[in-house]
Amino acid sequence: MKSNNLLHAFETNWFSLLISLVIVGLLFFLAKKRVNFGYRVLLALGLGLVAGIVFNTFKFDATSVSTIGSIYVNLIKMLVMPLVAVLVVSSITSISNLGHLRKIGAKTIGLFLATTGIAALIGLLVALAMDPGSGIDQAVPKDYKARAIPTFSQVILDLVPSNPIGDMAAGKVVPVLIFAIFIGIAIVHVGSKKPDAVKPVRAFIDSFAQIMHQVTKYIIRLTPYGVYALIGAMAAKYGAETLMPLIKLIIATYVALLLHFIIVFGGLVTFAARVNPIRFFRKAYPTIAVAFTTRSSYATLPVNLEVITKRLHVSPRIASFVAPLGATMNMNGCGGIWPAIVAIFVARVFNLPLGLSEYILIVLVSMISSIGVAGVPGPASISTTVVLTALGLPLEGLGLVLAIDAIVDMGRTAVNATGTTVCSLLVAQSEGEFDRDAFNRDEDDQLELDMA
Repeated sequence: MKSNNLLHAFETNWFSLLISLVIVGLLFFLAKKRVNFGYRVLLALGLGLVAGIVFNTFKFDATSVSTIGSIYVNLIKMLVMPLVAVLVVSSITSISNLGHLRKIGAKTIGLFLATTGIAALIGLLVALAMDPGSGIDQAVPKDYKARAIPTFSQVILDLVPSNPIGDMAAGKVVPVLIFAIFIGIAIVHVGSKKPDAVKPVRAFIDSFAQIMHQVTKYIIRLTPYGVYALIGAMAAKYGAETLMPLIKLIIATYVALLLHFIIVFGGLVTFAARVNPIRFFRKAYPTIAVAFTTRSSYATLPVNLEVITKRLHVSPRIASFVAPLGATMNMNGCGGIWPAIVAIFVARVFNLPLGLSEYILIVLVSMISSIGVAGVPGPASISTTVVLTALGLPLEGLGLVLAIDAIVDMGRTAVNATGTTVCSLLVAQSEGEFDRDAFNRDEDDQLELDMA
């Protein structure tokens, strides 16, 4: 006789379910009391970490917690495709001058590549200084299989939309984004000659954009509960015995990420945008928290759009152009810092010497390979594989860092998403579409999220 799945799930997960119900109830109570959204997310992160450590220490099944986190991630991913399509079209149609559009695009992509190159340089210097591969004597996991490197032709073909609806269903953001750009440009072009012909389409796009913004608010209100579940499941899964041999690599990665955060992002915000960096990072906190816990630039996109427009007071047309593009191309953490650190790590572990020319190659290849990295958990491995291959380093070395990939991916994604936020501010500042007075008023949370 087959056991009842529901009864079995309850019997094996009763403790984690009980703890989760208590924590979710507490977070709901704080929401009803209108406690600031950012504070609730921070509390949820801390509670998830503590609960996960307890589950791991006493070997309690945390599958139920992981399921709650997956539900949250799926809901927020649900928004990505329609949101990207409508916001990119809306952004382009709001820019009547196509020359202006080209200028914004060039600034955006230039910033993405420049910051990724700097990130790779920081990762390289930190790895050389901390030498995270010293003392490592660990066999390559037997089940490790190197990720296939797509050819250049395949990369180009994957970027070009062939069936926009099919691309949406397959979760391919770049082809959808390109299709939306074509639609937006066509609307501007036809509208310049026959305004009445595109008026119904413009009205539909504006209406649909407002509806998607409202749906986004519904889902983002669930963030504290999702953050608790994601961090709790992560802490429950990885025990200290898995992490100890690679703790130096984890520390080196987070040191590099923190340096990039403070020096590059802080410097750009302070000297290029001329705003208070502490105020900026406080306002950008919801983006950082969601990116850190979901490990997905795409899943963070709806939150980031709200933060950029409502908290940083960047114009919607700049935000809705830069943010979706950044979710695909702006990979300072995954495509810059991580491949550089892993390259030095692998060379040290396998006792392979690297010189100045290899160091320069690390930075250049990291910049180029970061462009095609998808904004979902895990594919930083592709970018890292490209760098290792370019240097002639053994791909088996990537298998050594698999155990900590999820842990460092949280920090990598937080840096990725914050980089997009910074670039949005810089582009808006250069185009005169940043409301500095509203930013400096330091008003409280305007995301309409201080509720259950």
